[in-house]
Amino acid sequence: MASVDEHIEAGKERFLSELLDLLRIPSVSADPKYKADVARCAEAVGQRMREAGLDNVEVCPTAGHPIVYGEKLVDPAKPTVLVYGHYDVQPPDPLELWDSPPFDPVVKDGLIYARGSADDKGQFYMHVKAVEAMVRTGNLPCNVKMMIEGEEEVGSTNLGAFVRANRQRLAADVVLISDTAMIANDVPSINTGLRGLSYLEVEVTGPDRDLHSGVYGGAVANPVNVLCRLIASLHDADGRIAIPGFYAAVRELSTAERAALAEAPFDEAAYMKDLGVKALAGEKGYTAPERASIRPTLDVNGIWGGYIGEGAKTVLPSKASAKISMRLVPDQKSDAITQLFVDHFKKIAPPYVSVKVMPHHGGEAAVTPTDSAAYRAASKAMGETFGRKPIPTRGGGSIPIVALFEKVLGLKTILFGFGLDSDNIHSPNEHYGVFNYMAGIRTIPKFFRHYAELCK
Repeated sequence: MASVDEHIEAGKERFLSELLDLLRIPSVSADPKYKADVARCAEAVGQRMREAGLDNVEVCPTAGHPIVYGEKLVDPAKPTVLVYGHYDVQPPDPLELWDSPPFDPVVKDGLIYARGSADDKGQFYMHVKAVEAMVRTGNLPCNVKMMIEGEEEVGSTNLGAFVRANRQRLAADVVLISDTAMIANDVPSINTGLRGLSYLEVEVTGPDRDLHSGVYGGAVANPVNVLCRLIASLHDADGRIAIPGFYAAVRELSTAERAALAEAPFDEAAYMKDLGVKALAGEKGYTAPERASIRPTLDVNGIWGGYIGEGAKTVLPSKASAKISMRLVPDQKSDAITQLFVDHFKKIAPPYVSVKVMPHHGGEAAVTPTDSAAYRAASKAMGETFGRKPIPTRGGGSIPIVALFEKVLGLKTILFGFGLDSDNIHSPNEHYGVFNYMAGIRTIPKFFRHYAELCK
């Protein structure tokens, strides 16, 4: 019988082809017009899990998009790993900025260009293929359960109810997630923390209809102007968020903790060049890596109002809107921060406009231990693949389900990501390295082996 590594080497072209097939399905969870495609993607994921050797595979309906579940239970005395991922993807807009169609994957210079390639189809599918390699070669040393959802990009709206209703079905010893990034292909790292999230939409209304800007401009408040002033006031001159009470629960890191995080290599000039910016900005007193990981933020994700079509239309708009996200750090609670924002935004609104604040979704920050058997297994596995011990880092993104897994299932999570910050996730020309994809498939079985040994 072939070894795990031999099976992976023999199947690498097929593994890539199967991923490209998944990437061709436009499983955009945020846009109702893609609902049928999201369902089609769920069915495809279920079929691939069955082919990999998982048992009891089920495409589970929810009030929103389906959750795909499968398992391979080899011995009740052995530890159980719960793998989580998501098959839904971000909207591909703006389409004109893509060099190739977002759902027509292209492999160029060792990179897979497609929406969802890194976030998260390429990363969760590594686990499907790794399990296949272990099952088909008789080398699965742990029980494995796999849950792949279709609503992560819209806040995992129905996953919490599913987890609570399936506590026994999802019982495990650790959660394994590949939806994060490493420092570089030659500098492996393991993410040990994530920020939380509060996402909402604001609407400012002035007159009850669009007006002629020449006839009424200067006498009636322009909601776009007002919204811009309100948003600008949400930060002070030092880049701190100017909402009363916003920092009250923020857990400050010690000098030693900040020094440990600073051990991760960071080239500021290369960082700016890669992003096409001439200078960096943010909260005073913190480095760029700290601002993007251990500090909370408030950002406008989209803003609109008035006439934005071709040519000119001299209009004073009736409404202006914006979508705003706040990334939160440990001890900040998303519901509390959302309420602080709602209260503050309504308070600072001038009397000549009305405002609405509509919360969308949120989640809590999470920190994972580095002294557990699972973390040590992940570190050993990644060290074997990359030839050097991975560096523990903090991530700036949010995976709200991590805190939910701990609260409902009592499980800690290992964030076993193989992407890179340069993968353009959520942006045009998202891509994922073929090297990273195959490295993940090779490394995951090593994690299972080390974890089973350390749990004896």
